[in-house]
Amino acid sequence: MSMGPGGRGHGSRVSGADFEAQRELNRQAPRVAGLGARIAQLFHPYRSQLVLIVSLVMVSAALGIVPPLLTQRVFDDGLFPPDGVPNMPVLLVLVAAMLVIFVVSQALAIVQTRFTARVGNQVMGDLRVKLFSHLQAMELGFFTRTKTGVIQSRLQNDVGGVANVLSNTVSSVIGNTVTVIAAFVAMLLLSWQLTLIALVLLPVLVAGQRKVGQIRARIAGETQESLSEMSAITQEALSVSGVLLAKTYSRQRAETERYADENRNQIELQVRQAMSGQLFFGVVQVFMSAVPAIIYLVSGWLIASAQGQGFDPGITAGTIVAFTTVQARLLFPMMALMRVTLDLQTSRALFSRIFEYIDLEPEIVDAPDAKEPSSDPAVAGRIEFDRVRFRYPDVPDDTRPTIDDVSFTVEPGEFIAFVGASGSGKTTIGMLLPRLYEVSSGAVRYGGDDVRDLKHESLMERIGVVTQEPYLFHATIAENLRYAKPDASDEELEQAARLANIHDTIATFEHGYDTVVGERGYRLSGGEKQRIAIARVLLKNPRVLVLDEATSALDTLNERVVQRALDDARSGRTTVAIAHRLSTIVDADRIYVLDAGRIIEQGTHDALLELEGAYAALYSQQHS
Repeated sequence: MSMGPGGRGHGSRVSGADFEAQRELNRQAPRVAGLGARIAQLFHPYRSQLVLIVSLVMVSAALGIVPPLLTQRVFDDGLFPPDGVPNMPVLLVLVAAMLVIFVVSQALAIVQTRFTARVGNQVMGDLRVKLFSHLQAMELGFFTRTKTGVIQSRLQNDVGGVANVLSNTVSSVIGNTVTVIAAFVAMLLLSWQLTLIALVLLPVLVAGQRKVGQIRARIAGETQESLSEMSAITQEALSVSGVLLAKTYSRQRAETERYADENRNQIELQVRQAMSGQLFFGVVQVFMSAVPAIIYLVSGWLIASAQGQGFDPGITAGTIVAFTTVQARLLFPMMALMRVTLDLQTSRALFSRIFEYIDLEPEIVDAPDAKEPSSDPAVAGRIEFDRVRFRYPDVPDDTRPTIDDVSFTVEPGEFIAFVGASGSGKTTIGMLLPRLYEVSSGAVRYGGDDVRDLKHESLMERIGVVTQEPYLFHATIAENLRYAKPDASDEELEQAARLANIHDTIATFEHGYDTVVGERGYRLSGGEKQRIAIARVLLKNPRVLVLDEATSALDTLNERVVQRALDDARSGRTTVAIAHRLSTIVDADRIYVLDAGRIIEQGTHDALLELEGAYAALYSQQHS
């Protein structure tokens, strides 16, 4: 079987030097132009809800500043009025107003939280679906050169990593900003002199926050790359095939150690991320906590100085209590704003990784004027390769093409086969026909039209593929069959299963068509899996059938059973068989022999034997 770079011949365990070099590249989050605008665009469908959230946040934040101002009135007008006698009517009004504000603020907070959580999670869900949908549109080559675990990590870890930013950032930024601004206004109204004292170190704190954010963003990129690698290891080692391989080679301990090594790296990164900025925030908290004591000292000095010079400093007991209350309320929103700014800087690495995948351009796309394949019975199912040359992507131009100047024509209903040594290009031809890869030069035609001029999805509907190792989902037999035709009736399932020579076998199962086949169909034999795959293709009812070494992995008995099913499946369809066992294609209308990507012989089985060339040699080897 011919494979390009990144195909099945390209393992996930690369050399240490190459691996570390690649990881270092991955840690450096890609630069995405207009990242902030693109993140904001995610919220566009929910702008009406955002307006409501912003309004709730602003009202709630503004209400939060009123109680400290009322506190000043409580002290100066209620508890300690000029006449020295507490004014109970004023106290009752002020206290009642404070209680109402507290109740209203909490009610607004509950409503705001509900809308914020819904919008944030909807945006995260949209982002995840958008990424998944885009990955579905990527060409096959992308998946053969990218680890499944890495792709899963982008969908789960990276999108999950920005969940908090999407859910809470908008309300946090707006709410805390309004709170900080309102607090500063209130502080200025209370005493501009004390406000200057409270703000003296603010520029230093902002500069420190920026530096810490850059450090955390770098660590976040490394952390997500480590999570990607752990996901890749998990996907490889804990799949049914991976577990079976580890057990048969007694490599469970090695696999555990491989996972443990990456886990230790992840733990170290998580600790670094948790500790980054702790010293900075400790300094901020000490400063903000020390401000009230400094305010008391400065207030005393101002009052003493004013009395000595005979003027009123405008600082009362109520002013001091209200000011320190406002300043204390300023601590948490200030800290929250700094933390959310750090979260935004950290999440830039995650958003960049997500948008890097979304920005990938699929190589296989429909032309602007793409049309439907012809339905004319005279040409539907007609296949033509016209001087096709193909080299797998990312392969140097000076390497030998996998397919080199191949031409042939298959009329509707004909049965042709390709044979040749491993690596001769047989499977690649089966990939080019449904346009899973783009030819380097020449043309592949279906029904007389270049496949590049046809709608790809419509082309795929007319081509069915049965591979050497069929893929079955961890679901029931019926669900696996209905993957080809979701609205198929039970009668249609049974008819397809009978044609595939598998119905009688299914009938012997305790749960019949409701039998769960297990991960990748491991509860079934190889022959049973293959025949269910054939039934699934028959349910699709394609005009062209591609059989990619569909029986090469089966024993003689199962091969005969499956071959009978394939013979029935070929009836009335154009069939292209990629064969290893020549006994399965002796009745083909034409057989093409491939060597190094070129057709070196063609003809019927008998004609090729008489030629006594490469085909005859292969046949002799298998029957000696």
